Amino acid sequence: MPLSADPAVVPSASPSSRESVLGAFLRAHRERLAPADVGLAPGRRRRTPGLRREEVAQLAGLSATWVTWLEQGRPVSLSARALASLAAALRLSRAERAYLFELAGRRDPQQAADETVPPVVLASVHAIGGPAYLLDRQWTALAWNDAAADLFIGWLDAASAERNLLRAMFVSPGLMALVEDWPHRAARLVAEFRAHSIRHADEAPTRTLIEGLMAESAAFRDAWLSQDVEDREGGRRGFHHPQQGALQFEQLTLVPAAAPGLMLVMLLPG
Repeated sequence: MPLSADPAVVPSASPSSRESVLGAFLRAHRERLAPADVGLAPGRRRRTPGLRREEVAQLAGLSATWVTWLEQGRPVSLSARALASLAAALRLSRAERAYLFELAGRRDPQQAADETVPPVVLASVHAIGGPAYLLDRQWTALAWNDAAADLFIGWLDAASAERNLLRAMFVSPGLMALVEDWPHRAARLVAEFRAHSIRHADEAPTRTLIEGLMAESAAFRDAWLSQDVEDREGGRRGFHHPQQGALQFEQLTLVPAAAPGLMLVMLLPG
């Protein structure tokens, strides 16, 4: 049975609205596809290029009226499931699919399931001279270089079993002693994590991490309940290293295009 959104009949959006941009995007990609591209017979003579709306609706398991209203830029409520069906029907690339979900303001369920880290992204961590590490969605370190292992006592050093940055910041005495102005930095980290994790706050690993820290750390609980939200802007980072003494770096965080769910963090000479 086709998916149905049962949207109310409302006027089309203005040409500059997000809904109109979404509609133009869907229409352009529908018109680029030939019936043979999706396994359909050419049928009778076509007056316009590409697939018909009815054909896209059939391929996606959606209502033809629903597809029409989307292309007209009407503010129809979109589910992630319906968007995924449209993306598959239109044969969208990974970048095109991500753009579609961004326009619709929805989180792509496929992105959460795809945890494969491209080898070039892993290799980039070790190609950086200063401390560098790669974080996943829950800020668990997937890779780090020797400089990061030497610096981050209580987190990335060989003696530590804790690889999640957020947990280490609140439960590892070694990392807490290492970080300059720990109360401020720890609270700021929680505010940054809140902003970063909003798109996957309902995922089980994220919920488990937050619930566990709420029970383990009063400092984390207070910071989380404060509802503070901050961008991960980088800037100066100070450390009190037991062997190397006082250290200063400039932090730079990048999101690899090949793995948009991850963060590559570098500490540059301050």
